[in-house]
Amino acid sequence: MDIGTYGYPTATEEKTVSYYDVPEGVDVRGRYDQDFAKILTKDALVFVAELQREFRNHIKYALECRKEAKRRYNEGALPGFDPTTKYIRDGEWVCAAPPPAVADRKVEITGPVERKMIINALNSGAKVFMADFEDALSPSWENLMRGQVNLKDAVERRISFHDRARNRSYKLNQQTAKLFVRPRGWHLPEAHILIDGEPATGCLVDFGLYFYHNHATFRRTQGAGFGPFFYLPKMEHSREAKIWNSVFERAEEKAGIERGSIRATVLIETLPAVFQMNEILYELRDHSVGLNCGRWDYIFSYVKTFQAHPDRLLPDRVQVGMAQHFMKSYSDLLIMTCHKRGVHAMGGMAAQIPIRDDPVASEAALELVRKDKLREVKAGHDGTWAAHPGLIQACMEVFNNHMGNDPNQIHTKKRHDAANITAEDLLQRPVGVRTMVGLRLNTRVGIQYVAAWLTGSGSVPLYNLMEDAATAEISRVQNWQWLKYEVELNGDGLGVRVNKELFGRVVEEEMARIEKEVGEDKFNKGLYKEACKIFTKQCTASTLDDFLTLGAYNHIVVHHPRGSPSRL
Repeated sequence: MDIGTYGYPTATEEKTVSYYDVPEGVDVRGRYDQDFAKILTKDALVFVAELQREFRNHIKYALECRKEAKRRYNEGALPGFDPTTKYIRDGEWVCAAPPPAVADRKVEITGPVERKMIINALNSGAKVFMADFEDALSPSWENLMRGQVNLKDAVERRISFHDRARNRSYKLNQQTAKLFVRPRGWHLPEAHILIDGEPATGCLVDFGLYFYHNHATFRRTQGAGFGPFFYLPKMEHSREAKIWNSVFERAEEKAGIERGSIRATVLIETLPAVFQMNEILYELRDHSVGLNCGRWDYIFSYVKTFQAHPDRLLPDRVQVGMAQHFMKSYSDLLIMTCHKRGVHAMGGMAAQIPIRDDPVASEAALELVRKDKLREVKAGHDGTWAAHPGLIQACMEVFNNHMGNDPNQIHTKKRHDAANITAEDLLQRPVGVRTMVGLRLNTRVGIQYVAAWLTGSGSVPLYNLMEDAATAEISRVQNWQWLKYEVELNGDGLGVRVNKELFGRVVEEEMARIEKEVGEDKFNKGLYKEACKIFTKQCTASTLDDFLTLGAYNHIVVHHPRGSPSRL
């Protein structure tokens, strides 16, 4: 079918026009699709609009509070424990007990809501699959809506996929991982759905549509009377957890299910949030199933929080691991806090990818994963994350060998020693050096990730690691900070300082390397040059953008005015 300029139907096609049946005050600007229309029903959109109208001012206030906190940090203040909520930190309260269906979460796999990925992840042998609308997904209209269709099919066990290139069909095994869903963060809009004339909040669209269509079936088939289950990203303060708790209560009320049915794990992936862990759990105490060490975003947040602090520059990103004192302190305090409150303390991501054409290198990568997971389980984590199905068995063996038949370590690994962790421990400057290799890697990874994101991929294999928005963010903010303060690359022995002239040469040389690595044809067909402009602009900006994806989002928004035809 031909489509006229800007997506309007040509005169001969008017009779084929279809559009979404929307309630008053709601305008859907995304492309019409018959499958999407089964998700974007009038009643489902009414539910999303009710959430938006009830909570939008609370969300706006929370985002304004983030700006105010950033202003204070930029003026020299440091994050710390809030003295006004000491009574919560010192109290003896506990969260609701974890639902039996998700008591055992030893290994969780994560990935985008792409159809084949969902099937492979649910079949992977992991205890949980976190289906991602956030950092592992490029939030185009097609990806978001197709993802909702895929999840509905998965919950109803009707999902299948035929890979034509491999002539292979995929379907669910009898036993599958438990499904968690991660909506977008509070800061991301959904520009394809307008409610009362303004873009909807992305996470309310993700949560609302998924919950509306799947809560009843999920509770019956997966949750054993509980659920649905969620992961909540990018939180900076307990007031944001309070909003989520109110959203959950409103959804439970609308659905006529018991309060506390919905459960969520919060990712502690911002530096301010580490000082709010008790408070976050307290606000969600009827709906919590723990906290997770979102360590890549946490490193990104460290740089962002201290963007105006030249005395807190990070070394090369590959040197900022869990052995750094501030990272170990964060992990230990999270474990103690969760176990004190009776919920799971989940470990971080293993981003390695099996290297099929090099068994020796692949085994070396697996050994790094095993060591990292052994550190986590011995520290007291109840489970961990993996990015690839090929890592599940190795991770599971480490946790099973250490924990035996116990589903978790909530009551056996209290970590009382972590009570001595101070704000100074959590903020301690990382040690290490900065190198030209690090600058080049940041640049190469950042450009390639943005190029993939612009073309619809939010989870990208690069140099035997699975990169998502979080690792690309580290690359971006580290380059920005090094440029802003013209830091010395002190690990090379050359004393070179990073400035715009040097960075310009590095970008030019790394673009040439990318073209050589991916091939001229793919390079020319891809959006590498556009990605280079976006990434370079953000690295050299006078003011640091809060999020890479927020600035790039307009490049993937495609409005189809009401009345645009379906692409058959």
